Amino acid sequence: MQDFGGAKLILFIGDRIVVLRRDNTPDIPWPGRLDLPGGGREGDETAEACVLRETCEEIGLSLGAEALVWRRQLNRGVFFAAHLREDWEARIVSGSEGQGWALMHPDAYIAHPESIPHFADMVRLYMAQAFG
Repeated sequence: MQDFGGAKLILFIGDRIVVLRRDNTPDIPWPGRLDLPGGGREGDETAEACVLRETCEEIGLSLGAEALVWRRQLNRGVFFAAHLREDWEARIVSGSEGQGWALMHPDAYIAHPESIPHFADMVRLYMAQAFG
C-alpha cells in the first residue's frame, strides 16, 4: 500500500494551470488560499485514483491515468501534472468545495502571496524539469 495522505494535480489548460480558491473556514489547512485540484485519500485508493477522483469532484473533469505525465512525492502528498488543450476550459464545472476557480500562468501562481507555499514549490519544480 502506498504511504500518502492526499494528492494534487498541476493541471494545465493550454499554458495556464487550474487554481482553486479554498474555502475561508478556520477548520481547514490554508483557508482562503490558492489551491490546486486534489485532496485527501479515501480508503486504500492509489495516489492516481485519489487525484483523478478529486479533480472530477472539484472541477468536473474526468481524466484517465494516461493524462498524468509527472509524479513527485513531498512528505505525505503526491503531486501530478497533466496537460489539456485550451478547449477543455469550457468543460470545467465548480464542485461543492471552494470559492471558485481560475486559470493562472504558472509563474504567477508561484509568485502569488496567497498560493500555498509548498504547492508553489512543486509547480516551480515541475516547470524547471518539464520546460528547463
